[in-house]
Amino acid sequence: MTKKISEQTLKKSFRNWFFWNGCSQQAESMLGMAFGQAMAPVIDELYDTKEEKAEALKRHVSLFNTESQVGSVVNGIVCGMEEANANGECTPEIISSVKTALIGPTSAIGDSLWVATIIPILLTICLSISQASASTSWLGAVLYMVIYPVLTCFISYKLFRFGYKSGLEGMQTIMANGQLEKLTSTMTVMGLIVVGALTASFVSVSLPIQIVRDVYDATTDTVLSGQVLFNADNMLNAIFPRILPLGLTLGVYHLYAKKQWSPMKLMVAVLALAAVLTGLGYATGFYC
Repeated sequence: MTKKISEQTLKKSFRNWFFWNGCSQQAESMLGMAFGQAMAPVIDELYDTKEEKAEALKRHVSLFNTESQVGSVVNGIVCGMEEANANGECTPEIISSVKTALIGPTSAIGDSLWVATIIPILLTICLSISQASASTSWLGAVLYMVIYPVLTCFISYKLFRFGYKSGLEGMQTIMANGQLEKLTSTMTVMGLIVVGALTASFVSVSLPIQIVRDVYDATTDTVLSGQVLFNADNMLNAIFPRILPLGLTLGVYHLYAKKQWSPMKLMVAVLALAAVLTGLGYATGFYC
């Protein structure tokens, strides 16, 4: 009798992965324990003996890592392969090899599509909504809290079903015809554009240095008090608009990516810079 994974079990497997993929992430097996938990209901339905179930679970708690949303396609493919294995049409060695081989492609696509593109776009839209009106500033946060999990669940489940239905052959077709590289490159470029726009729109830095003096106007024989003779921020923006936000962004990126600074250390540095610039602004009369 041919063994088949039921719809209920497939949905349970997806829920286990979607809600708990990061619950046991650690250096030894990364997402391996979560992957094993997601496969547990499938293994329990496909195999009969305790020994077969233990062997199957053991191969799925090994090292595995990917971008969790897009990586659900791997879960779907492995579900289909476990089904084939239970029917004598596949081997455990092939299943383990396929899991390992898909770590790189799914991580690259996931980081480009999800982390670098969809999330920044959604954040940009919601931040713009929040800043549009003080009376509805809460709306952006609420929309993000609703749209993000719903969109994540929808895309992740569709990829999971795609993986199960098309199997390894479908993934190989995408990789063989160059669609994978095109998609990754496109999403990377789009993500960079979105992050650049996000930086220009929401990162704000000013150089609060100015010279204020009383000026004598010979034409009217009067003294004009509090005239701004020099404003460093206006001068810089006239040469290169928003150069300071760009410089801050590139500086934070350099410290994080090249110097390996931690996020906490970066936040302290930014707060210290803000305190220094604020004090300078009050000292020069910029904020008065």
